Amino acid sequence: MVKHKIIGIDLAKNSFYLFILNKDGKAESKKKLTRTKLLAYLAQQTKCTVAMEACATSHYWAREIQKLGHSVQLLPAQHVKGYLRGQKNDYNDALAIAEACLHGAIRPVPIKNIKQQDEQTFLQMRRHLSAERTRLINHVRGLLSEYGLILNKGSTVLQSALPGILEDANNNLTDKMRALVNRQYYQLVALEDELSWYDKQLKLDAKNDEVCQRLIKIPGFGPVVSKVVKSWMGDGKQFQRGRDASAALGLVPKQFSTGGRDRLLGISKRGDSYVRSQVVHGARAVVCRASEKNDPLSLWINRLVEARGFNKAVVALANKLTRVAWVIIARNEQYIAVK
Repeated sequence: MVKHKIIGIDLAKNSFYLFILNKDGKAESKKKLTRTKLLAYLAQQTKCTVAMEACATSHYWAREIQKLGHSVQLLPAQHVKGYLRGQKNDYNDALAIAEACLHGAIRPVPIKNIKQQDEQTFLQMRRHLSAERTRLINHVRGLLSEYGLILNKGSTVLQSALPGILEDANNNLTDKMRALVNRQYYQLVALEDELSWYDKQLKLDAKNDEVCQRLIKIPGFGPVVSKVVKSWMGDGKQFQRGRDASAALGLVPKQFSTGGRDRLLGISKRGDSYVRSQVVHGARAVVCRASEKNDPLSLWINRLVEARGFNKAVVALANKLTRVAWVIIARNEQYIAVK
């Protein structure tokens, strides 16, 4: 039995579908509301638990509904799907959300405040700019290869080579192709300038952020990794221990056990792939330099590389660093390297 009735809401752009469960967990009613009427309806309800999928606009609605005095839970959409019964429609989706909340087995997603959402937006914009730059570089290199001009990888290589290619009258580029490549060159320069601003701003934000300053002391955690991990983990209170954080990030083995036989596969790759990739890249940098050092962490890494191979050692270190990051964030501690 629950303390309050549960309202499951299937979010959309304009029309929201609600399914209400009473205190006994039984279906009470269902309702369709427009975007403008949702908060007015919830304001008239006695204190209850409102459950939604963690999707687009969900953090905004969670903050607004909390202001009305209700308890709000954001549930991962991939876990709610298992509670869906019968045909898929909006009311059944809302019912599945309400029953998933009633069951209580799904770890809810922490609700982001405005500052946290600003940080996440900043990181997403920087990520998209970086991806756009990579796409443009590969696009231009591919086009030039069709004219017999082969360039090495990298933004610096392309930017330094393009002016010479455009001025070389002896290559196979036509006037039309030169004009097109010239426009791509200016677009690449603009992307580099924009990305440079984001990088400077990120370093400044990390310098002024007390949590990031503590995270940067972890091996492999620079300004980018620290900011990304902090934005993803929040205050860390949603995890009971560090292993839960590394499991949520997909850095623990996937299990396929049956009949009493335990079988562990590769890592599960659950959670945010971008955050996981940043932590793994940081761990890879540490593993690459471990052979030159003799501190306890480096010796542990070297033994692991020798026994399990380079890539597995990188993932194992990423798992360890994620656990350390959780301790630093959730318990407000400092990283002290063992000598």
